[in-house]
Amino acid sequence: QVQLVESGGNLVQAGGSLRLSCAASGTFFNINTMAWYRQAPGKQRELVTTITRDGATNYAMSVKGRLTISRDNATNAVYLQMNSLEPEDTAIYYCYCEARDFDNWVRNYWGQGTQVTVSS
Repeated sequence: QVQLVESGGNLVQAGGSLRLSCAASGTFFNINTMAWYRQAPGKQRELVTTITRDGATNYAMSVKGRLTISRDNATNAVYLQMNSLEPEDTAIYYCYCEARDFDNWVRNYWGQGTQVTVSS
């Protein structure tokens, strides 16, 4: 089992910055892909960015150049640096990971979400 706890969400003005953090804890062999998703009011949850254990990244077109994902494998943490924030970035941001357990099963886990609100 893996528990993911996000932090760092806040209210910020357009053009501002935030840094989200997500810490994974529990019993597992290792964590493979980690990601950030978001869900805006009235919309479906969407993928924002992913990062593999080796550090390869992918971004949604809407956030490229403004948001940066990083991770620390030693502490099983993932981060999202958010710059040049726009009102359209307002959403609940969810941390996600794929973790391998000691029986070699890979399971998906979600955090509880952290609210990011960008005012115009």
